[in-house]
Amino acid sequence: MSRDEVARRAALQQIHERYAYWNNVPHRGLMVEGRPAMTRIDPDKVGDFVLVTVRDPLIAYAGDPTAHIGQYLEGAELIGESGMFTSISGTYEGARITVVSGGSGSSEAELLLYDFMEFSKAHTYLRVGGSGGIGTDVKPGDIVVSSGVVREEGMTRAYIDRAFPATSHYEVVAAMAQAADELSADYHVGITLSVDSDFAGVGRPGVGGYLQPWNIEMLATYNRAGVLNGDRESAAVVTLAALYGFRGGSVCSVADNVITNAEFSHGAGHAKAIDVALKGCALLDRMDKKRALTGKKYWLPSMGC
Repeated sequence: MSRDEVARRAALQQIHERYAYWNNVPHRGLMVEGRPAMTRIDPDKVGDFVLVTVRDPLIAYAGDPTAHIGQYLEGAELIGESGMFTSISGTYEGARITVVSGGSGSSEAELLLYDFMEFSKAHTYLRVGGSGGIGTDVKPGDIVVSSGVVREEGMTRAYIDRAFPATSHYEVVAAMAQAADELSADYHVGITLSVDSDFAGVGRPGVGGYLQPWNIEMLATYNRAGVLNGDRESAAVVTLAALYGFRGGSVCSVADNVITNAEFSHGAGHAKAIDVALKGCALLDRMDKKRALTGKKYWLPSMGC
């Protein structure tokens, strides 16, 4: 299902007819000087793959994430800068990749995802960043390839009921796991927890040690359920990609683990997470080309990577 096919659904047209202010809202968002307002991207220069990153002080980027990851791209070019978001495009092993950096959380991710998903021809969206360990076997420096995301944040609930599963696209999961294996990364494949609160909401004391009874159960609850790690953006990327007919996924490094008392390690494993994300996009690009040769709708393992 493509974005355009989603837009043609009869049920969606019925919603438009019921909405009293449909003719008053900008149907394609706000524009500034002919470009999408939030990111100011040139849509024609966006790659097939979009890596969503955060200006995260816990990761130890050498400057802005776009500049850091841009070192690995051939022909890296600035394609958008708004003060809130910075975007560059280049190629990696033939795959056309765009990296966008911004602030933290699902609400901020929503803003950049709208611009890219509405205006560009990118088909795959990947969250690349840091996270905290929740799974008993997850250690600082490990990589988690998300097969799905627990939607404990609030933004995506504006789009669809909480019962809707935020599942990463199986092709993305396969390619990222293959890349992690080829790069000899210490990696896991499984469920990620996405939250809004980075303190009390995940059992970390707020100012003055503030906590409530429901806060202290969060990590243990999800550890018992086999959840591997937690972040703030994966739910936005995976959920909106699924709703709009794109491929979505997440690759995160792990910096600590409260469950196992593994201490925080600044930027642990993140260089490897970047390598996995870039290699995984190159594999996906090759998978897409092999699928196109067969004329089939879906990539199958028998087609190879």
